Amino acid sequence: MPVGKVKWYDTEKGFGFLSYDGGPDVYVHAEALPEGVTSLKNGTRVEFGIAQGRRGDQALQVKILDAPSSVSRNQRDAQRKKPDEMATIIENLIVLLDGIGEGYRHGRRPDPKAARPVAKALRALADELEL
Repeated sequence: MPVGKVKWYDTEKGFGFLSYDGGPDVYVHAEALPEGVTSLKNGTRVEFGIAQGRRGDQALQVKILDAPSSVSRNQRDAQRKKPDEMATIIENLIVLLDGIGEGYRHGRRPDPKAARPVAKALRALADELEL
């Protein structure tokens, strides 16, 4: 099985590409990820099988070997937003979530077009909290 790295992966879309020596980039879909894994970080080393799909090579049975090296604490702190910026983001997100919660209380699911930005904001907040 080839060993390569995650070139890029879009969690929202559920797919991305892997690169490895000796071959073209390989498409990877969320269904090929290990159970319980919903995303891949760029640079993560992976092992995977390859099947020929309609549009080229496709990864199967992705196995995560190791994550990319973490950044130093100073680099991590430089990437983080300031506490007052985070407070504003969280307060605005709470207002958006309250609106969605109110719809659920009345038996309505949110409109996907309206919910998509909220989901994106939640993912961004989770990423910021993980730094």
